[in-house]
Amino acid sequence: MSTSAYVARKTQLVDILLQQGTGGIRLGKDTSNLFRDRHDTGAKRLDVRDFNHVLHVDPAAGTVDVEGMTPYVTLVDECLKHGVMPTVVPQLKSITIGGATVGCGIEASSFRYGLVHETVQEIEILLSGGRVVLARPDNEHRDLFYGFPNSYGTLGYALRLKVRTVPVKPYVRLKHIRFRDPQTCFAEMARHCDRAEIDFVDGVVFGRDEIVITLGQFVDRAPYTSDYTYQKIFYQSIRERSEDYLTVRDFIWRWDTDWFWCSKNLFAQNPLIRRLVYGRRRLNSIAYTKIMRWNSKWGISARLNRLLGIHAESVIQDVEIPLEHSAEFLDFYHDTIRFLPVWLCPTRAYDPAVSYDLYRMTPGKLYVNFGFWDVINGRQPMPAGHYNRLVEQKVMALRGMKSLYSDSYFTPGEFWSMYNRPRYEALKAGYDPDGRLKDLYRKCVLKE
Repeated sequence: MSTSAYVARKTQLVDILLQQGTGGIRLGKDTSNLFRDRHDTGAKRLDVRDFNHVLHVDPAAGTVDVEGMTPYVTLVDECLKHGVMPTVVPQLKSITIGGATVGCGIEASSFRYGLVHETVQEIEILLSGGRVVLARPDNEHRDLFYGFPNSYGTLGYALRLKVRTVPVKPYVRLKHIRFRDPQTCFAEMARHCDRAEIDFVDGVVFGRDEIVITLGQFVDRAPYTSDYTYQKIFYQSIRERSEDYLTVRDFIWRWDTDWFWCSKNLFAQNPLIRRLVYGRRRLNSIAYTKIMRWNSKWGISARLNRLLGIHAESVIQDVEIPLEHSAEFLDFYHDTIRFLPVWLCPTRAYDPAVSYDLYRMTPGKLYVNFGFWDVINGRQPMPAGHYNRLVEQKVMALRGMKSLYSDSYFTPGEFWSMYNRPRYEALKAGYDPDGRLKDLYRKCVLKE
């Protein structure tokens, strides 16, 4: 896609926005990786579905220019043609680059490169008044550049981004290391994060005394390659093998086939259903998300639970915990939330001298991301968000951070103490003075 075509579509989008006049704005798009349903407020829909193209890959410069609604599956495929990949690729094909930037995406290379927004060099942002600004670390909109991550479309919409890339090799060698003790596990995870030859680090908690850390390394040759895109399931292999080899593309999408392990809730891990109902083509996050949205729209699970007298609470969370408190958080998790597995992913700031206003993690400090996604069922009625509240309170106590892509139950005071109210209000006044876009608390907690 040419740059001139992008400019033409950008001009047209601005014209449409100006024609809408005043009033609230929401994006019109086909898919979302937000795990929280918002109330319909009647806001006008701004169709940005066409902003889904890779504009230019520059391997020599180590960058790619890409439109904000481009899903990572498209971005990765285009980059791999040039022998590179984005430095951080979130786990699911359906995630968009704009969504990952504004929503703090993470993956196994984050111990070296930070969260997705730390890989971004510049962003063209459409403001609610119809103006498009270029935000960079070194220009007059640097405040917006550093305030855009974790703003979830409440300051503006990313139309184009320039993102760093890294050269790849054809294969990735995986080494799975087992631990019985969390303290030892997290200490070893930190040690491996300091090894220059390691390209990827993540892990999985299978039980109180069963944790596996996976180390990934680019290699030119492989004695074999495993295939986890159909009948075999990647997360199960972690418990069965000590070493493995994947093509670089299959490694990038190793979690996508089974939505990590959540495909079990859609019966996709039953071998017969997996083969006859899903097939290779439908075993992916795109298909699963459609099913989830359909269920949410029609309330099928909710109706069934009411019929059976089951109290169900979705606990779908990603939280970053300082390394020194990670074992304590895991103990808390085993005592309260309990469902398994849990994903572990270390991350630290790419540039220790830089901080991002709305997602404040201590520069240079190693954090561990805990990803846990399932439903807790019980017969006893609980207050709304009971288990999610326990998680939020523990994260605050341990000076961690929580992603806002799913349900949140913070009080206003708790929320703004974590997400920097003074800085957010200054950005809001400067870039959305008429309040056409929802306030961050109202959008992410009140779901307006």
